[in-house]
Amino acid sequence: MSIWFAKPKVGDLNQMLAKGQINISLGLQVTEVGDDFIRGTMPADERTFQPFGVVHGGANVVLAETLGSIAGYYCVDINKFQVFGQEVSASHIRSVSSGLVTATVRPIHLGSRSQIWEIRLENDQGKLSCLSKLTTAVVPIRT
Repeated sequence: MSIWFAKPKVGDLNQMLAKGQINISLGLQVTEVGDDFIRGTMPADERTFQPFGVVHGGANVVLAETLGSIAGYYCVDINKFQVFGQEVSASHIRSVSSGLVTATVRPIHLGSRSQIWEIRLENDQGKLSCLSKLTTAVVPIRT
């Protein structure tokens, strides 16, 4: 069963990402949309590294919050509601020094006033590198 109010399309999502400078700078891309998830990637390279040659924790959080916010946006009627990030957390489990970081966002809770998203980030070998949680507020648009 699909969670989407309006099912997102990969091409549309990548056009949306192209409008955000941080998304462009970090090389974020959406690669897949399923009935209950969005998957995207970020390169592990000089754009995303901290000084020791591994992906910066903040870059992981940007990827996680970006995909979670997009997912939240597509789960509501955008003519009636806006979705805003309220809290993001990340547990960095293993470093990534090459290839791609692949993130998959899935809902934990989809309520009328809030959403909670789990975002799993993995390295090229499919090993968990970061586990993130995003809480969003669902706010009615005032007319």
